[in-house]
Amino acid sequence: MKEITKSAALIAAASGIVFGVLTPLSASAADASSGLKWGRCDGAGLDPRQQCATLKVPLDHARPDGPKIDLAVSRIPAEKPSARRGVLLLIPGGPGGSSLDDPSGKGQKLPQKVRNAYDLIGYAPRGNAPSTTTSCGLEHRDLALTASRPWPAPDGSVAGNMATARRMASACARNGGALMRHISTVDNAYDVDSIRAALGERKLSAWGVSYGTYVGAVYVQLFPGRTDRIVLDSNDNPDPVNPERAWVKITEVGVEDNFPEFAKWAATPGNPYRLSDTAAEVRPLFLRLAARLDREPLPWPGANPEELNGNVLRQSMLNSLYDPDDYPELAQLILAAQNGTALPAPQSPPDSVLQTMTAVGAATICNDAAWPRSTAVYEKGVEKSRAAYPLTAGMPRNAMLCAAWPWRPKQPPVRITDRGPSNILLVQDKRDVATPLSGALKLRNAFGHRAVMVTNNSTGHDAYLANGTSCGDATVSRFLATGERPRRDVYCR
Repeated sequence: MKEITKSAALIAAASGIVFGVLTPLSASAADASSGLKWGRCDGAGLDPRQQCATLKVPLDHARPDGPKIDLAVSRIPAEKPSARRGVLLLIPGGPGGSSLDDPSGKGQKLPQKVRNAYDLIGYAPRGNAPSTTTSCGLEHRDLALTASRPWPAPDGSVAGNMATARRMASACARNGGALMRHISTVDNAYDVDSIRAALGERKLSAWGVSYGTYVGAVYVQLFPGRTDRIVLDSNDNPDPVNPERAWVKITEVGVEDNFPEFAKWAATPGNPYRLSDTAAEVRPLFLRLAARLDREPLPWPGANPEELNGNVLRQSMLNSLYDPDDYPELAQLILAAQNGTALPAPQSPPDSVLQTMTAVGAATICNDAAWPRSTAVYEKGVEKSRAAYPLTAGMPRNAMLCAAWPWRPKQPPVRITDRGPSNILLVQDKRDVATPLSGALKLRNAFGHRAVMVTNNSTGHDAYLANGTSCGDATVSRFLATGERPRRDVYCR
């Protein structure tokens, strides 16, 4: 399963969000910076050099002397002390993801010069274990991705989705506790600065991925003077009204950008999971199968829900388009459904993990910005989306549980602007289902002269050191290691 989730003293200004009577972050961060006590990390398969610590941060950053929560932080020190520049914070995606193990994981893919120069820092954002956690206590059926990211009924109706939204939002309000109200992107940005202060660093560098690009963008907007070298990878549209709703909506474009690549792969001679003789036949084949499963679902024991219906197939398609390495999973599912053979064993994290991921994702998305509460708004959007983008069947404009969220946002989303140092490098794949290029360009434009963008002629989510290009990887690595950044935007073929 993939990733797709303040205070009244915050006020909107023409240049973005500014802080009024809110206690300056430097004060609250200073309270947290009495020193981290590093020790052994729990978990298997970690680099023996990785250390972990717990940081106390305010539950509500507007009340720095109020209740505190725990943030779990990890590090692997710079490998060449004489070349050390500072810290590189690994900002995870999601919302609902964690980078606590990343210094031992993807951090070790960084070139030696980068690992020599930086302490690699990971953390579990608020709400995620082993930081202070939260949960909505959802029913098992509501832990399915097709519930938290709901698809309309086969006839386009959203009535069932609105009922699910009310049920799930009520559970979050009932079971989430005080933390549920204080999980948002601005809260996460404040936590990042608390980590910086606790590490004793005047500035930090960062590598943010997916939702982490939005956290990074908000951080550099709120605390521009505390940033060094910032890499934002697979970039979200920083919509100044409703960012997360814009991210979900643009999925319809992301699928259209990416499905042709799957179709070419699925029609390649010699492919053991070949679906058709030509790429042009794959799309209608998929649409016919999804429509058949809408009418006649297949039993799928162990899955959630325990059937392969049209929307579960569509969600499986969306999951597989994140990474071309996952194409075989989708093709095997399609072939089994077509041929009436045993469906592949379903794969999903344990319910306990899904409870936290779903709660943190919901809190972030719903607390960041207000979603419409009218069924008619979603009905109209779904109708238009289904007509223009059949592959996604209206899901990107459908109602999530935010349509029934019991709280209103405490302030508007942070507006990203070109005010601040020119120390940001964006890296983006041309075909990215989750964070499409068209949305990434909006972040590039919002930053103006502050940023330069590397676009890879590549397919997949997560560009740097994953699904990008050697040209793009080299450009990002050089920037992190030396500070050298292209003078203008770069296209890597």
